[in-house]
Amino acid sequence: MNTAPPSTLSAEAAVTHIEIEPSILYFGTPVVLLSTENQDGSFNLAPISSAWALGQTVVIGLGREGQTAYNLGSRPELVISLPAPAQWPAVERLAPLTGRNPVPSTKPRGCRFVPDKFAAAGLTGEPSHLVRPPRVAQCPIQLEAHAERIRPDVSGGFVIVEAVVRKVHADHRIVVPGTDYIDPGTWSPLIYNFRHYFGLGPELGRSYRAQTPRSSGKRASEPALDGTVPS
Repeated sequence: MNTAPPSTLSAEAAVTHIEIEPSILYFGTPVVLLSTENQDGSFNLAPISSAWALGQTVVIGLGREGQTAYNLGSRPELVISLPAPAQWPAVERLAPLTGRNPVPSTKPRGCRFVPDKFAAAGLTGEPSHLVRPPRVAQCPIQLEAHAERIRPDVSGGFVIVEAVVRKVHADHRIVVPGTDYIDPGTWSPLIYNFRHYFGLGPELGRSYRAQTPRSSGKRASEPALDGTVPS
């Protein structure tokens, strides 16, 4: 017997599902750049496509044998920088690089060691206030954080990091004037959707829990968030 509510039957009947076995499950997740400290006091920069926030905690998924996981195991300070959609080429320049030498066998084919990944990506580090790793100057949002818990995932191939955010830096152009709110009509994260890069589309609606004051509804022009550092 079909127990679905009558109001949903017509909508469900209009959809035909097939069984698939995708190699990865990225249902549209934000891209972040993680700055961590290497053993010699230099800094690593890595693009991450598995990150989400819960209150003031950011949960991050990392490859177990990457330099970022290695660094956080003994030096738990980090910066989580969020690039804008127009900065995807810089993110992609980082994608085939690793700060681990020799390159782990688990890394994808073509991955190569580069000691200065900031320079390789064409990005600039700027000093943080509370942690040693630098922020990415070009990124509109930067989160200084501390990894409070690091544990393996159930597959054994990844680690899950719970990082508590201690300080937030935001480009003044994406902040609602006179408040501590990011303007969602102006800010768009870079989204990693099944290994392709996207930005957000127009606003569709507003949650009943939203506290952000209503903006003009006009999205800032793309050049405003093209990686330039505000003066």
